[in-house]
Amino acid sequence: MKSVEQHVSDIVKLVAAPEPIELDLLRAHGSVLAETVFATVSLPQFDNSSMDGYAVRAQDVADASPQKPVRLTVVADIPAGDPGATAIPPGRAARIMTGAPMPVGADTVVPVEWTDGGVANVAIHQAPRRGNAIRRAGSDVEAGTAVLTAGARIGSAEMAVLSAVGRRSALVYPRPRVVVLSTGEELVEPGRPLGPGQIWESNSFMLTAAAIEAGCAGYRQGFIGDEPAAVLDTLDDVLSQADIIVTTGGVSMGAYDVVKEVLARLGTVRFEKVAVQPGMPQGFGTVGDSNTPIITLPGNPVSAYVSFHLFVLPALHKMRGLPEEPLPSVSARLLEPVTSPEGRRSYLRAVLDYDEPGAATAYTAAPASRQSSHQLSALAETNALVVVPESVTRLPEGSVVEVIKLPSR
Repeated sequence: MKSVEQHVSDIVKLVAAPEPIELDLLRAHGSVLAETVFATVSLPQFDNSSMDGYAVRAQDVADASPQKPVRLTVVADIPAGDPGATAIPPGRAARIMTGAPMPVGADTVVPVEWTDGGVANVAIHQAPRRGNAIRRAGSDVEAGTAVLTAGARIGSAEMAVLSAVGRRSALVYPRPRVVVLSTGEELVEPGRPLGPGQIWESNSFMLTAAAIEAGCAGYRQGFIGDEPAAVLDTLDDVLSQADIIVTTGGVSMGAYDVVKEVLARLGTVRFEKVAVQPGMPQGFGTVGDSNTPIITLPGNPVSAYVSFHLFVLPALHKMRGLPEEPLPSVSARLLEPVTSPEGRRSYLRAVLDYDEPGAATAYTAAPASRQSSHQLSALAETNALVVVPESVTRLPEGSVVEVIKLPSR
């Protein structure tokens, strides 16, 4: 059987990194930055007040105390956004709001809470240190400084930085469009009544959500039956809206495994056995005149879920302009014994947690009690996959194992 590493490598070679495009900021959200962004001006651009209060000269209020407040005449009101170049002479104060530019001559802001809040005259009951409550020009970013580097994922914090340095758009790698479809005559749309031998379809919902969580634009095509003509027609229909297609079901050795039957005829899709548990039957290739990549996953829910994170996710990373890296892994101590078929690398659902202080490893892993590939309920209870090598069939409790961290939800 084919190794996990070889299958990952083959699939990653199948897809290409995208060409960058310029997008407005909100449309760029969730994309990967394709440029390094520099601040064209200093942030802040000018000295400004960090709170509501009074702009003063520190020496004028150095002796202020609750018992002997210093009284100053208020000569100006300075709101945020004030365009004027206000100046205050010695022995005077200006009422100033948060974010407003500091007036010429003032070197300190007295918080309004330290005063009587006067409008024409103000009594100051506490002496501030020189420079109190002033945001200095360039204290956040100096002009010419790189504020975001290429490869950054644009989330809410990055959006704030981009807009703060005056950018209305950014050069990004577009989010790949992932179309997901399931096959099987036994499938029924959730919410509809079940007939004999039928089940509610869940894989396409699961995989579409996983694609969206991976930063892609996910589209659920739904499911189709086991008619070859319907499979071909559906694939033709989705080619125009897909950068990559992910199917689930119909790739094993059964008489009704229609995806394998249909795509094998095209000569552009390979179906192989990968030394992995769960998810041995796998397929990949291209479809249509556009040579759109297609990855075919098994139909068992857990097999499809594990296969997505092992084989599809690295390809999606490449298509997003990210490093083609697997999910992060750590060493952990098993809290229960586990078994695995010889010759296949097992990925067992588990709950990863921090270990006791002073333990040999920083983590523990508690394998789920239900590990069969159809037992979907344990997926929502787990956050990691315990890796059991191909040559190992049993690991006792207390063994230190590799554990893959699943994406946080």
